[in-house]
Amino acid sequence: MVDPAGAREHLLGERRAFVEGVLACADRVADGWAGDGTTDRTAVVDPFESFLERSGLAEASPALLAECVDRAGTTLSAPPVAAPPYVVVTSEGVVLRATLDGGRLVVTLRAFAVDRTGERPRYVRGPTDPESAVSVEFRAR
Repeated sequence: MVDPAGAREHLLGERRAFVEGVLACADRVADGWAGDGTTDRTAVVDPFESFLERSGLAEASPALLAECVDRAGTTLSAPPVAAPPYVVVTSEGVVLRATLDGGRLVVTLRAFAVDRTGERPRYVRGPTDPESAVSVEFRAR
């Protein structure tokens, strides 16, 4: 049985520095905005990807995903790579996905939030602490 809690504990324990690094990259992105948010998705995703790459976090993401799968009590059928579908940088954060027997393990490191109440979506800085940023779930087929 897949144990998402084991992966979450690993992220908040041994790999907390990785999560904090992702959040630090998000801080740098938000520092570049004129105000406390932006309606320009590319002002979120493009610099976020760039900061993740420069910090080495993008390259380290596949190994982290493999660790999460191991801590969830299962194994990958193939080694992940730092590209979709395994690693995806979105307007809300970093998503790591592993296809497993019976479903998919999805690790989300939320760094931004999307306010959809206005005429256009507005992107703002999201969770700043690892406990609020980390989400791990197993989505059964």
